[in-house]
Amino acid sequence: MDKTYLKIGKSSDLKTAKERFIYRVFEIFPGALSWLTLALMVILSRFQPVFVAFFITSFVIYWFIRTVYLSFHLRAGFKQMKINEKTDWLLKLEKNENWQRIYHLIILPMYKEPLEIIRETFLALKNSQYPKDKMIIALGCEERADSHSQAVAKAIEKEFGRDFFQVLITFHPADLPGEIAGKGSNETWTARKAKEIIIDPLKIPYTDIIVSSLDADTKVFPHYFGCLSHHYLTAKNPTKTSFQPIPLFINNIWQTPLISRIFSFSSTFWHTMNQERPEKLITFSSHSMSFQALLDVDFRQTNIVSDDSRIFWQCFFRYNGDYRVQPLFYPVAMDANCAKTTFQTLKNIYKQQRRWAYGVSDIPYFLFGFLKNRQIPLSRKFILGWELIEGHWSWATSSILIFALGWLPIWLGAGAFPQTVLSYNLPKIISQILTISMAGLIISIYFSLILLPPKPLNYGRAKYFVFALSWVIFPLMMIIFSALPALDAQTRLMLGKYMGFWPTEKIRK
Repeated sequence: MDKTYLKIGKSSDLKTAKERFIYRVFEIFPGALSWLTLALMVILSRFQPVFVAFFITSFVIYWFIRTVYLSFHLRAGFKQMKINEKTDWLLKLEKNENWQRIYHLIILPMYKEPLEIIRETFLALKNSQYPKDKMIIALGCEERADSHSQAVAKAIEKEFGRDFFQVLITFHPADLPGEIAGKGSNETWTARKAKEIIIDPLKIPYTDIIVSSLDADTKVFPHYFGCLSHHYLTAKNPTKTSFQPIPLFINNIWQTPLISRIFSFSSTFWHTMNQERPEKLITFSSHSMSFQALLDVDFRQTNIVSDDSRIFWQCFFRYNGDYRVQPLFYPVAMDANCAKTTFQTLKNIYKQQRRWAYGVSDIPYFLFGFLKNRQIPLSRKFILGWELIEGHWSWATSSILIFALGWLPIWLGAGAFPQTVLSYNLPKIISQILTISMAGLIISIYFSLILLPPKPLNYGRAKYFVFALSWVIFPLMMIIFSALPALDAQTRLMLGKYMGFWPTEKIRK
């Protein structure tokens, strides 16, 4: 079967006019769906206010039930994570006679991250409870940041060059044809070089290599690689499985503005809950997979922004739907969004959310693959397709609908609706349901306080109180820093104004 569609980045990459048209329609679909929803919100509030009143009441009740449902998943995921952190994974590995044949290829793509951040990442790798003679560390530098990269690479190689089985420094060339400058293209270059310089000369079997894609600021917890190796060796089909840890954005959490802290923990909570729903799990940020699978799809795409999720879909179609993500229920620590000023941090939060939301480009990729690959069971396509489409639609519209539809029918409603009992009670009903739903924030506050690392000595206890209180503004933040960036990303894709990769600024104060 022709699998050339696995490398599609956008509609213009296709050869025939018919296929370009189909793919372009799929690119327009997510944004059109979200904007149609918002347009209908206004139109129906004007001409069908009674329908809208019943709809928004039902919609808010649905989100209340969903919040309760997800809070149980959050609690269960958090509990399992704590159990896995305390587990002696090396002891469990020793019961498997094959564990010592496993090598770990850890790829760390960097751009302009300070030496301090890269050094802390390497220190965490060095201090991990796993044999260092089984770890290959590949630091992927960018040629376009040559002077900075050279200085960081020399310092890292001098300090850590002898601490691991191999330390490889690569420099990704600038402006390669068909590439988007970013993490995915850097990782692909680095992985190819690791294969050429280390793996093939040493004749290490590809199925014996677990490749981990880690952001430059990722600090692994002590037993991460033991946990990962155990899950790899006990997986039903490790070659056709990705392995997903829980990202904790806590490295610099005390240095960030309150809004950044709230968003960091909300992201962590979302990914913790998703670990409890493995049938719907897709790779995100730092994750691991078999090196054999990476070769089977001819490495990551270099012409897209959201390569962390796209690598899952590449494997999904390459193996005709026989690919899954296994949750590790084990954390890795990363940086929260932090810039030199609060205003710049807020801008960066928006840009980072927009970049993550540009994962909506996976929807046309999935739908086109749906047409091209008829060997994947329809039920499998539907479950993942629904999760992908509904997730991006909700991301862009749900918080706006909940905020607006409690009052929009009253303001715009035609006829006698503004004078009806339903009109009078609608804001009260919505307010009462949302007030009850705020109980979910108490759970969020509780877990966020537990996950906070020790505060600096110069910080008073009042910081904990202020941090807990700041969760009250979370619903408003969801519109400004979640729904709007998602709409922005979907609109760009819809209009063919394709995004490039925006690297998140890394600052330690």
